[in-house]
Amino acid sequence: MTDTDLSIFGRDFSGEALLKYGDADFTVLKPGAYVKCAVTGKGIPINTLRYWSVELQEAYVDSAAATERWLEHHAGSGGMNLHTTED
Repeated sequence: MTDTDLSIFGRDFSGEALLKYGDADFTVLKPGAYVKCAVTGKGIPINTLRYWSVELQEAYVDSAAATERWLEHHAGSGGMNLHTTED
């Protein structure tokens, strides 16, 4: 989503937005000025949102927060799931 996409909603929204996160973009379900980072709780302005999880439907303030959450979520499965062609 770009700044020009936000113009369809206007720019005077305040409060927390509700988004549906997709693979390469997100859909605004409830307009707002920001979403909260699932790790830090910090507000992330919609026009600066770059990190999220489609699987968990969560937003992250930066790559470090996204990585931290991914590691927490996948800890029970042994961390990274790497697939190889070797038996």
